[in-house]
Amino acid sequence: MKELEIGIIGFGTVGAGVADCLLKNGEVIAKRTGVKPVIKRIADLDLERDRGVKVPDGVLTTDAMEAIESCEVIVELVGGTTFAKTIILEALKRGKPVVTANKALLAKYGEELFAAAEKSGADIFYEASVGGGIPIIKSLREGLVGNRINRIYGILNGTCNYILTRMERDQADFREVLADAQKLGYAEANPSLDVDGFDTAHKATIAASLAYGNWFGMDPVYVEGITGITLDEIKLTKELGYKIKLLAIIKQNEGNVEIRVHPTLIPKHSMLARVDDVFNAVLVNGDFVDDALFYGRGAGRNATASAVVADITDVCLNLTAGSSRRIPGFVAGNLYKKVLPIDNVWSRYYLSLQVADEPGVLAKITNILAACNISISSVVQKERKGEENVTLVILTHLCEEKNMKAAIVEINALAEVRNNVKFIRIEDL
Repeated sequence: MKELEIGIIGFGTVGAGVADCLLKNGEVIAKRTGVKPVIKRIADLDLERDRGVKVPDGVLTTDAMEAIESCEVIVELVGGTTFAKTIILEALKRGKPVVTANKALLAKYGEELFAAAEKSGADIFYEASVGGGIPIIKSLREGLVGNRINRIYGILNGTCNYILTRMERDQADFREVLADAQKLGYAEANPSLDVDGFDTAHKATIAASLAYGNWFGMDPVYVEGITGITLDEIKLTKELGYKIKLLAIIKQNEGNVEIRVHPTLIPKHSMLARVDDVFNAVLVNGDFVDDALFYGRGAGRNATASAVVADITDVCLNLTAGSSRRIPGFVAGNLYKKVLPIDNVWSRYYLSLQVADEPGVLAKITNILAACNISISSVVQKERKGEENVTLVILTHLCEEKNMKAAIVEINALAEVRNNVKFIRIEDL
C-alpha cells in the first residue's frame, strides 16, 4: 500500500488533534482510500509540553525547514500571518502541497499564496479555515460547483454565538456572559478578534471568494461586532419574533457582491435561529440546489482536526493518482465587479430609542423617515407607568443604508429623543 509522508508544522491544540487523528485512524483512511498518510515530522519550538498524544520516536523536531524538505505533504498549523506565510511559500516553491487552517493568513494574503500555488503546480487545501469540522469549503468548491451562488448566511464564530445564546436564555448581560465564556475556554483572555467580528470576517471573505471567483481580501468587508448588543435589545427583538445572531452575509447583487459581518435580526422560527451555543452553521442558496444548510462544531481540537485530515487525505489521493491540482483551492473567475460599500446595501432595519412621552413626537420621527425614503413596517411603543420617557421600536421596509444613516442623524438631533437611536439590520432569510 502506498504511504505518503506528512510534515506537521505547529504542535499546538489543532496540531496535536491532527496527529492524534492520523495515528488512531490512519488504517481506516488507508482501507477507504488505498493510501496511508504517515507522520514523518512534527515541528514545534516546544517539544517538552505534554499534548496527550504519543508520537513515534524521531518524529519531533524544532526545525521547520527540515520538515518541509523531508516530507511530501506540509500541514501548516502555527497560526499568525508571518512565519506561517513563510512556511507555505517555501513548501510551494518546492512543489509540495500545503494543508492549512489559517483563516487570518488566507484572508490577508490569499491572492499571493494562490498565485504561488498556481506557479508551482501544487495545491493549497484549507477546509478547516471556515467552519471547523463543517465541510463548507469542499461543498462550495465541489458539491455545489454546478450552481450560481445567490447568497450565503453564516454563523461562523462559536464564541459570539455562545454569548448571544446565553444572554437570551439566562437574561444576562454581555459582560457577565463573556466572563463565563472566558472561564469555560470559549473566549480568549483578549476576546476582541471574536466579539469585534474579525474572526467571522476572515471566514466570510474566504467563502465569498470561493463562491464568486475573485479574491476580495479584507479591505472591502464591512465588520461590526456584538459588544453593543444589550439585554434590552435581546428582549425587545424576541418579543417581535426575532433572534439576534452575528451573521456573515454574502450575496451577489446585480454584478456586484455584498460581504458584511454584523449583528442581524433573523426570524426566530428559521433554521439558523435554532443554532445555539458554540455551534456554527452555514446556509447556502444556489440557483439549482436552492437552500442547503451545513451545521456542526465550528472550532475545537477534534472538529478542526477532522477537517485538516480530510484535506490531507485529498492531497494524498491527488499525489497517488498523479493528478496534481485536480481541483484547485481557488480559481479566479472575475465573475463579479466589486464589493458594495455598506452605504449602498439595501436592508430592513430595527430601530429603538427613548423619547419624551409627549404628543407629536412619533409624527416628527415618521416624517424624517419618510423624507429619507424609508417606509415603516411597524411601530411599537413600550410605555412604563410613572416615567416621562417611553421606548419606541420601529421596523422598516427595505431601504438603502445611506438613507437610514441620514435619517438617524436627524432623529438623534430632536430635543424629544433621549438617547441615540440603536439600529440593527434585519434579514428575513
